[in-house]
Amino acid sequence: MTALSARQPKEETPDQVQAYFHCLQMLERLHRLMLDLIKDDFERLGRCDLTPVQALLLYNLGEAEVSAGELRSRGMYQGSNVSYNLKKLVGMGYVHHARSDQDRRSVRVRLTGAGQEIRAQIGELFARHAQALVMSGILDDPPLDRVNLQWRRIERFWGDQIRYIY
Repeated sequence: MTALSARQPKEETPDQVQAYFHCLQMLERLHRLMLDLIKDDFERLGRCDLTPVQALLLYNLGEAEVSAGELRSRGMYQGSNVSYNLKKLVGMGYVHHARSDQDRRSVRVRLTGAGQEIRAQIGELFARHAQALVMSGILDDPPLDRVNLQWRRIERFWGDQIRYIY
């Protein structure tokens, strides 16, 4: 079998369409649950100054200095206004922002020390969950690397649909 014949379109079946719809619904539910987990963790620690979306923005900002557009492409923020949330995070002292030296129209953002503490807290939460999932065997079948490969393929397909729609 050649690579070309492996890429030929397949006939879709109702079961495949239904499985795809189920996949989309699951993705949305998982994202909402992830935000709820962050919210619950913050409540346990008595932290009520951040929304889960703002905390996820801090986590996804990471160690880099990026633009708002780059940050938006790193995560899912449920239709939230990334620029608005960044402005709030700057005001609360979690994010530092400055005009780009290369393009004065662009603003670059990075975590402050307080923002790095929040990022570490969320990283610890995710690490605890990963460890519990590994210990339970939930991630064994199918292996998580295979699941992630499939998600990357869907992500690439969706990106291509956006880029080449016109």
